[in-house]
Amino acid sequence: MPSFRTGTVGRLLEERAGLQRVEVDLGEGPERAYVLTQLTGRVDPGDPVVVNTTAVELGLGTGGWHVVHWNLARDAWSEKGPGHIIKSRYTSLQADVGSTEEHLEVLAEAESIDGMPVVAAALHSQVPAVAVAIRAQRPDARIAYVMTDGAGLPIALSDLVATLRARGLIDATVTYGHAFGGDFEAVSVFSALVVARHVAHADVAIVAMGPGIVGTNTRLGFSGLEVGPVLDATVALGGVPVACLRASFADPRPRHLGLSHHTATALRLATRERVIVPVPCVGGPEEERLRADLQAAGLDVKHECVDVTPPDVLALFADHDLHVVSMGRPAAADPVLFQAAAAAGVVAAGHITEPLPGSPVPT
Repeated sequence: MPSFRTGTVGRLLEERAGLQRVEVDLGEGPERAYVLTQLTGRVDPGDPVVVNTTAVELGLGTGGWHVVHWNLARDAWSEKGPGHIIKSRYTSLQADVGSTEEHLEVLAEAESIDGMPVVAAALHSQVPAVAVAIRAQRPDARIAYVMTDGAGLPIALSDLVATLRARGLIDATVTYGHAFGGDFEAVSVFSALVVARHVAHADVAIVAMGPGIVGTNTRLGFSGLEVGPVLDATVALGGVPVACLRASFADPRPRHLGLSHHTATALRLATRERVIVPVPCVGGPEEERLRADLQAAGLDVKHECVDVTPPDVLALFADHDLHVVSMGRPAAADPVLFQAAAAAGVVAAGHITEPLPGSPVPT
């Protein structure tokens, strides 16, 4: 069950569209909290607030901040939304964010993404590696990030997305399901991909959850299983499905060493269509282990595994001044994780077709 406490806002640490990071005093000195201004409005130093303390009490990593639930300095607050589609439905923070589908006639009968390549990744931290690899191969491509609701719901919470937008590595964002705050809102993965293609005019889409993948140390109880349905939806819509492998040789947990059991299960069990699986040619015992794991899971037969020499992803991160961390480890400490994602970006870039008629010209 959730835990709530009252306190007072101290310093404002950071502010951007949809998000404030602040210090709050709950009686034991300053503690960190964030404010989702799209849901509760903004706060100012000195405001009394109600804070959800659940994540900190559970000792969570990505979610280890308090969340401001309500600003007691005001008696009422409202912000009219653009439509009638509500996310976080039937909770006290349900918000009428609307959806792109309900406003645009072009989407009424749309059932195709016209061959658009789609990279499906299970980890939010792999998104920048996919993006820099695509940008290196196709500088002119319009790249859309489609955020699922498999982890964190507000896109404003992602420092990675904010940085990728600022660096020109992502051109548009779409949030679907109960995820919210993207440039475009969508109801389902199907409509999100159509929105990315026909409204955001994307040449390629990267689909991944926000920060904070959920796992239970069981075969099926993890949110990364969504990779399968995302890839299947891509095939159904006439796109090019590209699976991003989760692989690590730095993770201390045996189930994630080599090819993660999450990826093996998602591609073996949850993906019904045949998809492209880029295999990063990293050489040495790491590559031997990765190939053995793919074979052991039967993925070399079930899917189209293609060998890819990944770009120097760490150098690309440096070129774009990106400081990427996954599971508390900097990219340099776990390079294969990001080489696998960059390999997926290379394959996706190679499947980009000519821009749609009427698409904006990149600047």
